[in-house]
Amino acid sequence: MKNVVAVIPARGGSKRIPGKNVRPFCGKPIIAYSLLAAKASDLFDHIICSTDSGEIAELAKQYGAEVPFQRPAELSNDYASTDAVVVHALQWLADHGQPASYACCLYATAPFVQVEHLQKGFDALLEQQAACVFPVTTYPYTIFRSLKRNEMGRVEWIWPENRDKRSQDFPEAFHDAGQFYWVDVQRCLEAGRIPDDDAFPIVIPRHLVQDIDTQEDWDMAERLYRDLSEKLKSDMVQRAGRDPQR
Repeated sequence: MKNVVAVIPARGGSKRIPGKNVRPFCGKPIIAYSLLAAKASDLFDHIICSTDSGEIAELAKQYGAEVPFQRPAELSNDYASTDAVVVHALQWLADHGQPASYACCLYATAPFVQVEHLQKGFDALLEQQAACVFPVTTYPYTIFRSLKRNEMGRVEWIWPENRDKRSQDFPEAFHDAGQFYWVDVQRCLEAGRIPDDDAFPIVIPRHLVQDIDTQEDWDMAERLYRDLSEKLKSDMVQRAGRDPQR
């Protein structure tokens, strides 16, 4: 029998945004959005929060997560990687008689995560037989005409050979949406990390992607989330009031 788990990393020591994982975001603690999406997806046998914080642990339990262990100190500092935290959680499950077949690392600060994208990611993991599946989105402008500042503070091309090429001549480029990673657990444990060298992408729209690392990011994310919520409400009202005979 397959055991499918969600692992939500959420340490208590965020520096750039203190209390980031439990801070209120548009009316709810930000971690609640990930927990509620995981629960609503009905994909998981277990939803596990990996944390070193008692406050986060209690909040995660209130929203339906399990907290079967306290994350060790060496995985709770500023240098601990997501890979190491996920591998630790999956190995803990295996060592305690609950080995998982598939797992989804779902970030605690991903309020735009959609249930349909979690489902699409899991379907792709099985259909593509990939080691990893995660959402990506396009850049708003081609990265191949990027600039940098040199040691004199002047602007120069990163790829000067692209200076006179047309934007439409470059391939479409994507970046990690920073929401979740589905993994084949056996291949993840064998690699000792999230195995993104055999990864399949699912493409999601840019308006559902916002990295949240600074206060400016946070403010922008809340504005985007409110706008999205208002649009969804408006669409629902329009559908409800539409005459089906027309």
